[in-house]
Amino acid sequence: MHPVAPREPQIADDRRVVEALRRGDEDAFADLVGRYSSSLLRLALDFVRTRSVAEEVVQETWLAVLTGIDRFEGRSSLKTWIFRILVNKAKTRGSREARTVPFSAFEVEGDEAAVPEERFRGPDNQWAGHWASPPRSLDTVPEHRLLAGEARQRIAEALETLPESQRVVVTLRDVAGWDADEVCEALGLSEGNQRVRLHRGRSKLRAALERYLEE
Repeated sequence: MHPVAPREPQIADDRRVVEALRRGDEDAFADLVGRYSSSLLRLALDFVRTRSVAEEVVQETWLAVLTGIDRFEGRSSLKTWIFRILVNKAKTRGSREARTVPFSAFEVEGDEAAVPEERFRGPDNQWAGHWASPPRSLDTVPEHRLLAGEARQRIAEALETLPESQRVVVTLRDVAGWDADEVCEALGLSEGNQRVRLHRGRSKLRAALERYLEE
């Protein structure tokens, strides 16, 4: 179990940045933009069709940060607050473009299995429920294959095919490096829902990587 990092340094840094923004400190704002813009853009692209629209959403987010900083109460981290603004604006733009489903879809996703049924032995087999086609161990795969540009491209393509509810969670957890609590807070998910979506998304990405390695 990984130790939980103390929150005090982050809280102190957030307070310092918020106070600077409220004073109109342009350097503090420029530093914040440089720190998060690329991640905001990447997340916006999960909701809208084009990069140009995603860039507009990011610009609208930063404008909302400047105009709304006086209302920031510190109930969440500054980063989570900024990304929540981005998500709300991006889903609004995405809905106008008929790209996304209502955000309530994050709460209910049906009974989709994380792993296809055909990978398990059927009820007529003495080993019913056990793996028929177990996940391939990656420990024996040469590192250069896992790090190859083609492998990364396959994973990126597979990420694009995930349902939006899974894609956004996987992007935040595995691409942006967020922890579970941050994702739950930014997207309004319960811990259980976040875990299920992450597991399902990762399972599909692993299956895509297995197919690539078998070729």
